[in-house]
Amino acid sequence: MDGPSSGDKTPACDKENSFVSHVVGLSLCDSTPLLWRFQDLKTVRCQGLVGALLGSLPRTPRQNGRLGRPLLLMPEEERMLSDRHSAAALCANDQDEGVVLRHQLEQYEEEQRRSYEEQNVLALEDRKSAMLRAMTSSHTGSDAGNTDNLQGRLEILDQNFTFPQSALAVQLSTVRAGLIYCHEDRAFLQADWPMRAQDNPCREVRYQVFTDLRSRGFYLTSGGKFGGDFLVYPGDPLRFHAHFIAVCLPLEESVYLLEVLAVARLGSNVKKTVLLCSPGLNGVQYTSLQWSGMV
Repeated sequence: MDGPSSGDKTPACDKENSFVSHVVGLSLCDSTPLLWRFQDLKTVRCQGLVGALLGSLPRTPRQNGRLGRPLLLMPEEERMLSDRHSAAALCANDQDEGVVLRHQLEQYEEEQRRSYEEQNVLALEDRKSAMLRAMTSSHTGSDAGNTDNLQGRLEILDQNFTFPQSALAVQLSTVRAGLIYCHEDRAFLQADWPMRAQDNPCREVRYQVFTDLRSRGFYLTSGGKFGGDFLVYPGDPLRFHAHFIAVCLPLEESVYLLEVLAVARLGSNVKKTVLLCSPGLNGVQYTSLQWSGMV
């Protein structure tokens, strides 16, 4: 595959000396790298790294089609910045930042505790009101008997009422970035650095393909929704549609024919060429797949 040179499609700021002109600050959410500062977003964009916006805008918080900061980086994008010494983990390298984050966490937990207590009181009052309406709507028996019965049931409700923690209403200001509630899964995904397991063969293959395509001037985003590893653009994704779906495979790995047919058919439906990308001794080897119909 012959790609355009880096000067054909990439912006003027995407030069070698721009890699070290500004060190971006990575905020790690578990092992997920996020960029919050506008200057950091501008810097990585000038280097041809796209990422994905996750945050809701202040004035339109429920408009999922228009998103703002933070910017989620792919693992390969984060590793490329690290290899060029263009990124620093804010929460890992700055002790003062860590103190501030712990203080903010304590404040958040205290706010959650107060919110739980307030919602517990409101839920109990709501339950009492519902019981009062149900019992006063019936006119059977004496008024004194009804009053005594109602008072007794209200006292039992006071003693036995519990407000489950799972029912707590929480205000979310941003879209969740891959966070889950299962403690076991969170412990499994916890990492000190996004690309800590660099000896993982599959991850290493993805990174080699990513760096090779970037060196050819292509822009890359996640290709999960199209069944591949990356979507490959000839220029800025704001101006171009993706031309390729990159599927990263080790050179020695065998692939089932049905899988090849499936991904080729999908690429044909979305008008994109599927690339099988395999790093080798002489660089990354590319094989293009196009659907021509069943024989």
